[in-house]
Amino acid sequence: MTEVTRNARRCALQVLYQMDAIDLTEQLPFAEEQRIRNALVEGGSSDEARDLGVELAKGAWADRVRCDALVEPCTPEWPTHRQPMIDRNILRLALHEIAVADVPPKVAINDAVELAKEYGGEKSPGFVNAVLDRIWKTVEPKQDSVPEGDEA
Repeated sequence: MTEVTRNARRCALQVLYQMDAIDLTEQLPFAEEQRIRNALVEGGSSDEARDLGVELAKGAWADRVRCDALVEPCTPEWPTHRQPMIDRNILRLALHEIAVADVPPKVAINDAVELAKEYGGEKSPGFVNAVLDRIWKTVEPKQDSVPEGDEA
């Protein structure tokens, strides 16, 4: 995948927010995607950032059930449906990037916190950082282990 930039992430977050707001259950309909793309043009991002952002958002949306399942045990008092829409979509975006877009976890987490500072509430950056850090600390040791049968 092309290098994900902060502007592409901003675009992706805006698209995810729209998809969540309309409570999209399936793929983004073409007419709705065009409307969202037109709104992104007004944001001043490059064509490349907008295109990458839309594709990243569509991937994160398709991956939301898996991402939400990773978040759920970290936030028992704040289930996904109770989290602010911006926060849950920042989490989805970062987790999708780590798993699918091959973005280094530290980069995805840092940019997620920056998005939370820019778009979220006062407590959003701390919440996003704590959840992603907890998930990464749980997943990282498993990635370092050698699968059975792969020993040298």
